[in-house]
Amino acid sequence: MEFLILILKIIFGVFFCYAGFMHFKKPKFFNGFIPNFLPKLIVNYIFGVIEFILGFGLFFHQTTKNAALGIFILMTLFLPIHIWDLLKEKPAIGSKKLAIIRIPLQFLLMYVSYLIYTNS
Repeated sequence: MEFLILILKIIFGVFFCYAGFMHFKKPKFFNGFIPNFLPKLIVNYIFGVIEFILGFGLFFHQTTKNAALGIFILMTLFLPIHIWDLLKEKPAIGSKKLAIIRIPLQFLLMYVSYLIYTNS
């Protein structure tokens, strides 16, 4: 189990660092996920920084537990946004099929972050 958690930490660390970086490289991609009443660019950059820091935190034993908890909370906060996206006529993620797949994927991300948290 220890080896599996190490692999999950590495995969999640790389994934979340990359996702955080993409908020800066392609900020327009994330605009459809951010409600119109919020300042899109600022919100996008804030969550990019948060995702990068949490992903980076998984690489260090001292911060792994807090980073995994942060990812769990972040994925929980993102869940309503992905449900809202699914209900839109044209989802920001692309097709309806991708929007549908995104919901169980969100729960999978939450579960893996929970596994990392409880086993670190």
